[in-house]
Amino acid sequence: MYPFDLIVLIDDDPINNLINRRLINKLQLSPRIEEFLEAEQALVFLKTVPSVQHLLILVDINMPVMNGWDFLKEYAGHCLERNDSVVMLSSSIDFQDRQRAKEFPAVSGFIEKPLTFEKLKPLI
Repeated sequence: MYPFDLIVLIDDDPINNLINRRLINKLQLSPRIEEFLEAEQALVFLKTVPSVQHLLILVDINMPVMNGWDFLKEYAGHCLERNDSVVMLSSSIDFQDRQRAKEFPAVSGFIEKPLTFEKLKPLI
């Protein structure tokens, strides 16, 4: 049995998404992985997913148009009934980013890139 019904990768870098997808598949964390290069598209998709599914959402902070913080604000406003695990996955090493992530109730973690098994283990 998989720990997550669905994993959503939101990162404007397709190479990061590819690497993360391969790691997640290798670890058999979910039968389904959806990738988005733009946070707006991810929000539209998330509104179609039943809230009973157990989701892991990995969000980059620095993206054009809608960054990770903007995504979290929109997510909080439109996905209140959801109980997803949202994790910030960023190359940022800024302590203030970690602190800011804690201000969002939906965020359950902050992982510095690159994603590794050791960094994912606490989420499983």
